[in-house]
Amino acid sequence: MEIRKIAVLGAGAMGHGIAQVAAMSGFEVVMRDVAEEFLQRGMRNIQWSLGKLTEKGKITQNEAEKALKRIKTTVSLEKAVKDADFVIEAIPENLNLKKQVFGEMDAIAPSHTILATNTSALPITEIASATKRPEKVVGMHFFNPPQLMRLVEVVMGEKTSEETCKVTIELAKKFRKEPVLCKKDVPGFIANRITAPGQNLIMWMVYNREYTVEEVDAAAIYKAGMPMGIFALADFTGLDISYSVLKFMEEREPNFKVSPLIKEKVEKGEIGVKAGKGFYTYPEKGKWVMPQIPPEKAEKFDPLTSMYVSINVAAELIRSNIATPEDIDKALKLGFNLPIGPLELADTIGVDVVLSKIKEIATKYGQYGDFYKPSPLLEDMVKRNELGTKTGKGFYKY
Repeated sequence: MEIRKIAVLGAGAMGHGIAQVAAMSGFEVVMRDVAEEFLQRGMRNIQWSLGKLTEKGKITQNEAEKALKRIKTTVSLEKAVKDADFVIEAIPENLNLKKQVFGEMDAIAPSHTILATNTSALPITEIASATKRPEKVVGMHFFNPPQLMRLVEVVMGEKTSEETCKVTIELAKKFRKEPVLCKKDVPGFIANRITAPGQNLIMWMVYNREYTVEEVDAAAIYKAGMPMGIFALADFTGLDISYSVLKFMEEREPNFKVSPLIKEKVEKGEIGVKAGKGFYTYPEKGKWVMPQIPPEKAEKFDPLTSMYVSINVAAELIRSNIATPEDIDKALKLGFNLPIGPLELADTIGVDVVLSKIKEIATKYGQYGDFYKPSPLLEDMVKRNELGTKTGKGFYKY
């Protein structure tokens, strides 16, 4: 299938970024939003971004002008999708709204058109159920900002065809992105599913007064060499964003319980840097200053705690044939700028060590969700002596 024309629904942070990426890759693009003012703001943001890329020598002035000319805008859904080969929806994260738009698109778009959603967590199968072409509905989850982040998660719904998947992966590559395949639309897909439970566990530990916020962040910085602490990073990205992913998983995962620590912060409006207060206090709203954390607070906490959980969740994705080890590590490294993937880390420290840590976690925190109970795959690997680099085989062969 040849793709010439792409429609992008939504001109917000993700929508205008995706439209820009498509135009820079040589495609004709129609960007649609519900009001002219949103479209104008989106186009101003695209012009600003192209200007920055030109300034830095990433593209030429001529390339920037050509990309801009490839983007048309409209408030009409019909005009946007009536002759599109591929649609990427990037409207607000509301399942009913997405289903309504997909139903409307389905009635207008040509029969060959693939309908993709940029949702970060909502179920592809349910969105597809609003159409008469569920085999042509797929998840295409870009990371923010799409112009700079290389990762794209391609997510299959129950009825998504292999052909739709193949076309979407190829398109992501034409966008100069690194696609990973999630073969089932489990809550959180690959990257968020693997990281969110570990973050939640640490919040339970602080809520239960085992550690302080500073002790956790000091260990992350001074023992694990992270550029900023776990809680400082959560403040930086926005506690409301983390909470929405966790809440969604709580609604759809049996036994998973979100820590009250983050819930209380969000309810008070203390959602991080953008509010001037989160786990730390900032000079003013939107002004980021690295919290000062004394090194002596680093002793108590094991900074790999959340990674043990990530490895455990990743093992379940492999066991359930949802993602490959290679795609899991690629997703975590590109999506969260990690120097090493969780499965590469497991092979380095030893799968047996990870399993014993997860068993300790399960004893104390198993009641907060199945993510904190050992994956049968880890147990099988230990029985088979597939412990990683020290035995020549783990998640990878050495």
